[in-house]
Amino acid sequence: MKNLYLIAYLDLKESIRARWFLVYSLVFGGLIALFFIAGVTESQVMGFSGLSRLLLMYIQITIVILPIFILITTVRSISGDRDNHILEYMLSFPISLKQYYWGKVIGRFITVYIPVLFAMIIAIVYGSIKGSPIPWNIFFLYTGLLFSLSSAFLGIAFFISSIVKSSEVALGIAFFIWIFLLAFIDIALISLMLQQRLDEQLIIFIAMINPMELFRVAAISLFDPELTVMGPVAFYILDSMSRALFIFLSIIYPLALGIFFATIGFIIFKKKDLV
Repeated sequence: MKNLYLIAYLDLKESIRARWFLVYSLVFGGLIALFFIAGVTESQVMGFSGLSRLLLMYIQITIVILPIFILITTVRSISGDRDNHILEYMLSFPISLKQYYWGKVIGRFITVYIPVLFAMIIAIVYGSIKGSPIPWNIFFLYTGLLFSLSSAFLGIAFFISSIVKSSEVALGIAFFIWIFLLAFIDIALISLMLQQRLDEQLIIFIAMINPMELFRVAAISLFDPELTVMGPVAFYILDSMSRALFIFLSIIYPLALGIFFATIGFIIFKKKDLV
């Protein structure tokens, strides 16, 4: 376990020194600062005000930004080490492939998750100073949703990094996956339903296995339990399961998906040529 934590610590230090981490932190911290400067917490729209409205806006923007940041910064973790011959150097020490791989996973997860969580904590602290009521239940549920979403795309990124040898190819695949999942939030599914006349239940199922769409619906359900903004789709979701069960699945499914892809990536990594 000592070597595992050492690899995680080294990856964490390397990431913090990198320029992308500074940009990554400024993006999410800057979003919160921009919302405060714009007076989001002092306004009210559709019944949402204070920190509740700020968190709602923050989470909606995070849906788009967080996955692509995780993919493009993580997908080069192993392929980049292979290109720079760092992998060959690291494995010259008494470190197993398991310790190297999962140490990289742990270190990179801390790197990508902490700035997102820290930005939300800043919002809570600033809101408490201003005397705004703090929606603790929404905060903790958002923390869980962000944790699971980060896990899902981190696992996908390590899977990609394990199956390709070139960093450029890995970046290209990562960008394609992000565009594909983003398109299937609305645009592609609507086109598919109109052209192929598919059953609406099948369309909704395809949408719900997309971690980005599942995250979006779960985030909306925290503020709008009846999902009125989603129209007829809400009736199918709410008739199929309770709101509590849906939020639970919204946390467990992306987390399991991330662990699954990370595990498959490890199996491929230890069986392929390392250099």
